Amino acid sequence: MRLLAVDLGDKRTGLASGDTETGTVFPIETLHVPRGDALLQAVCNAATDHAADAIVIGLPLNMDDTEGPRAAISRSFGESVSSVTGLPVHFQDERLTSFEADMRLRGQKNTPDNDAVAAVVLLEEFLTRQ
Repeated sequence: MRLLAVDLGDKRTGLASGDTETGTVFPIETLHVPRGDALLQAVCNAATDHAADAIVIGLPLNMDDTEGPRAAISRSFGESVSSVTGLPVHFQDERLTSFEADMRLRGQKNTPDNDAVAAVVLLEEFLTRQ
């Protein structure tokens, strides 16, 4: 099954793709689109372009495992994506994915790909959990 991972942000959203059979995951791009209809359309287009069978969206949990306002935004976005694409949407705890992405990109200065790499980390963790 092909998966599209979404590391949702206010101004930048990272995308990654992966496959459950091979376990491979790779960054696609960082969308520089604020949250809203344009971002929804861009994510839906990416799902089509990459033949996704399902979508994994990062869920920003608090350190005590509770959900706050940002998690509600992610869940709402996921519902919209599922409604438009007809694809199942899964949520994955995204705590520390940006930190891990920064560590992987250490030595590279201010790369915009950090959001796409955070989506990679998110999807790797989702696949490990499966």
